[in-house]
Amino acid sequence: MAASPTGGSTPVWDSWHRLHPLSPVVQAGRRILPLVVVLAVPFLSQGSSTKSQTLVDAGLVALAVVAGAAEWLVTRWRIESGVLRIDTGLVRRRTTKLPLSRVQSIDLVRPGTARLLGLAEVRVRSGGSREGDVRLAYLAAERAEHLRDGLLALVRGTHPSSPVSESPIARTSTSRLLVSTPLRGAVLWPTLVAAALLAFGRHLTHGGLVAVATLILLAVGTGAARILSSQYGFEVARTQDGLLIRGGAVGTFTETLALHRIQALRVVEPLLWRPFGWAKLVADVAGGQRRRDEDRSASGRIRTLVPVATRTEVLRVAESIVGPAAREVGTAPPTRARLKAPLSYPLLRAGLLDGYAVSVVGRVRRLTTIIPLAKVQSVRWVQGPVQRRLGLATVHLDAAGGRSTGAALRDRSSEEARELLGRLPTLCAAARRSTPAGPAPLP
Repeated sequence: MAASPTGGSTPVWDSWHRLHPLSPVVQAGRRILPLVVVLAVPFLSQGSSTKSQTLVDAGLVALAVVAGAAEWLVTRWRIESGVLRIDTGLVRRRTTKLPLSRVQSIDLVRPGTARLLGLAEVRVRSGGSREGDVRLAYLAAERAEHLRDGLLALVRGTHPSSPVSESPIARTSTSRLLVSTPLRGAVLWPTLVAAALLAFGRHLTHGGLVAVATLILLAVGTGAARILSSQYGFEVARTQDGLLIRGGAVGTFTETLALHRIQALRVVEPLLWRPFGWAKLVADVAGGQRRRDEDRSASGRIRTLVPVATRTEVLRVAESIVGPAAREVGTAPPTRARLKAPLSYPLLRAGLLDGYAVSVVGRVRRLTTIIPLAKVQSVRWVQGPVQRRLGLATVHLDAAGGRSTGAALRDRSSEEARELLGRLPTLCAAARRSTPAGPAPLP
């Protein structure tokens, strides 16, 4: 039985509903803004425009508005027999049916314009391809929250009015976020390059260098602002549905991440953060694909769980998910591995503990990967020519999502690597048999 928009138990979601009447305003704004920027370039360059050109520009803007209104008119949704159904399309009708039993997560996203109008978008993700996911953009914010709660209740098989326990795990410090953002490599190094170009450009009176530097600074500033906006107020809590992630300054999002979707945890310690003892925690998520028109804060295969915190705080969050394995650092490779990797050798570690594999790698930044053996899809033994000469080898543990998702036990002795290659398939199979298919319960 679905929840009512007022929080009661009356099954009102089984009738047809439309999106909020102001939805076309938000949709049109997302279409019109890039269009206005494109149309403004000739006007600014020429200083004026002809009457016919003005009419064409106005017609294009009006067409975008009409398209948004038409999309709203032909879109309707309902929940019938445990299936979320959405009908849309003016010329070519399209019906999407998503069984709630296949739902992986239900997110609530409020871009800046929608937030100003009191609207929110409900995104329902399945375990399949992106075409199987559905979006309800937009609903009144309160109605969207009740719908999300009702859908989550249907997914977990409980009554919508049943209380949901929430245990806060971590919240990002605003001051630490402001200090750490300029120290990110993606922000700091381009800024230094731009500063050098500005200095040379002014010294040589070279306008091209100054223009390039200005463009770089604009791009870096935009990226830094996006990071600050998406990670402001970032917090993560534990619920019976998994991890509840919230964040955002201008636009906000609320995401529920089921624990069984986590393929691996990664503790990332950039070089310039390490003197402060800071780190961030990210998760590789199964079935994560960036959807069309989505912002990076709530999409993609990589989910940020802690944007920046002390290493102790990050490990505490990781420990709440994977247990004592978060504190495992493993053992160092043989001393002869220093000849192959003199820069990364001081950081190299690897080990197995309680159904998890842990690897530590890095030259400039330290990266600790914790992967559940139950998520391992394949085990690879790799030995390069230098490793062969030194009697070393690397064992790769691949999870769903490709070879970039997993862990590498680097530069172990050949004997240890072969022993791991023989043991790991059995350990992984045993871990899969003992791991429940659904989300782990609250501790």
